[in-house]
Amino acid sequence: MRFASRENTRLGHPEVGVGLHPGGGGTERLPHLVGRGRALEIVLSANDFDGETAERYGYVNRALPDAELDSFVDALARRIASFDRRALAAAKNLVNHVSLPSADRLLDAFTSFGTALTWPEAQHRIQAVLERGLQRDADFEKTWPEVLGNLVESEAKGSRR
Repeated sequence: MRFASRENTRLGHPEVGVGLHPGGGGTERLPHLVGRGRALEIVLSANDFDGETAERYGYVNRALPDAELDSFVDALARRIASFDRRALAAAKNLVNHVSLPSADRLLDAFTSFGTALTWPEAQHRIQAVLERGLQRDADFEKTWPEVLGNLVESEAKGSRR
């Protein structure tokens, strides 16, 4: 289950923007959550999505006001924890059986992601976002999907100066 803050959520798959593809299960799970068209929008655009859009798309179960999020999740967890563990486990196993990708499919995606990391274009784009502040500049982290759309273009301009 996934719950989000209406005010503070940013969800996305930026991998294509840095020359890769999702490799940790995103492409295997996301279409089942949001549908093929929206999964393609999320993955191929490399954009962030706010909590309300994520809820509307099915990316999260529910988006709540930030002030209510923790108490809602806590109450839901306590309610679920009050039920019989055997019934909970059986229900989860049945849902998982029809809704989760196989281990082989996940391994294929992980292996493909490892290969993508060796692509020269990916290495160049990853280096470019790291130089701009990825993983060290909080302000950049909040807005970096905006940079991805013109990363190569801005790199070319910088090299001509």
